Amino acid sequence: MTKGRRATILVVDDEPAVADMYAEQLRDRYTIETAYSGEAALSKLDSAVDVVLLDRRMPDLSGDEVLSAIREKRYDTRVAMVTAVDPDFDIIEMPFDDYVIKPVSKEDLFQTIEQLRLYADYEERLRECYSLTAKYAALESSKPQSVLDESEEFTELEAELAEVRAELDEITDSFDATDFELLFRDFETGESMPDSTQL
Repeated sequence: MTKGRRATILVVDDEPAVADMYAEQLRDRYTIETAYSGEAALSKLDSAVDVVLLDRRMPDLSGDEVLSAIREKRYDTRVAMVTAVDPDFDIIEMPFDDYVIKPVSKEDLFQTIEQLRLYADYEERLRECYSLTAKYAALESSKPQSVLDESEEFTELEAELAEVRAELDEITDSFDATDFELLFRDFETGESMPDSTQL
């Protein structure tokens, strides 16, 4: 998620009263979109949506089907299932980021969204760190140290890399083992990312 931008949350529930209640609770802090069906959710989903709060039991397209469509379209968004459906073993293969059982308090919604935004921010910083580290390594291996020492561009690269590493350390200080399991779930079958401790 871009720094400083107000996060966009898509609330999806086939009960308009429930979706509107969540939207009203969240509107002061986030930009809110609502959808009262799976089809409407997919029509409103785009790259600007940071987090989707998704009901499972809907008549046209179920939340499970909407989740699959979101992942197939490879939107860079976090999805929390917010549902009255008790979890069963079928959720093991479902690519959501969090599973929240209704009824849900305002505090639960805020906590869920902020945790998912933190994960997204970590991924963004990690990708940036990986890119900067690759540039640093390429220059360091091909240029004499004396040339690097005199380069203003290389000095700026070093400073930027140090800043991103510090941001990563700050984020990971708040993580526990469960956070890391959830965060790296997508990397097991998708894009390989480095461990920040190796950067």
